[in-house]
Amino acid sequence: MATQFEATVEIDRPIAEVFAYLADGEHDPEFSPRVMRIEKSPAGPTAVGTVFRSTVKDAGMKTRREFRIKELVTPTRIRWEELSKNLVTAAEGGYDLEATADGTTRVRIFNVLEGHGIGKLLVGFAAGAARKDAPAFGQRIKAAAEAAIAR
Repeated sequence: MATQFEATVEIDRPIAEVFAYLADGEHDPEFSPRVMRIEKSPAGPTAVGTVFRSTVKDAGMKTRREFRIKELVTPTRIRWEELSKNLVTAAEGGYDLEATADGTTRVRIFNVLEGHGIGKLLVGFAAGAARKDAPAFGQRIKAAAEAAIAR
C-alpha cells in the first residue's frame, strides 16, 4: 500500500531561480540531513532521464538510493521515480512551483512511499515520520534555497 506526504512553502526568490536550484538535485544535502552524498549522471543540466545516486541514513541504517527524473517542465514541475528497491521507497515524488503576485515562489514537495517485502509493514511508520517532519522539511528547503540564491 502506498502512502504520501507533502509540504508547501513560500520561498522569497523568483520561480526560475528556485526551479534551477531544485532541478540541480545535488543541493539535496543542503536541506535533507539524511542525504550523506549525492551524484548526478550524466553530468550537466538535469533533464528527463537524469539519474541521481545517493547514500542516505534512515533510522541509523545507510542505504543507496537511485532516482530518475521522469518529467521536467520549466519552471513549474519536476517529477522523479525511485529506481532502487529498499524496504521503503519513493515510488513517485516531485516539486510543483508557482510564482506569486509579489515575486516569491510557492513550492509543494511530495513523495508517494511504498514498502517492499518487510517494508510493507514499515511504510506506515516511515510515512508518519515523514508527515510529521514535512513542515520542517519545507522550511529547510526554503532556508537553503534563499541562502543559495542571491537577491
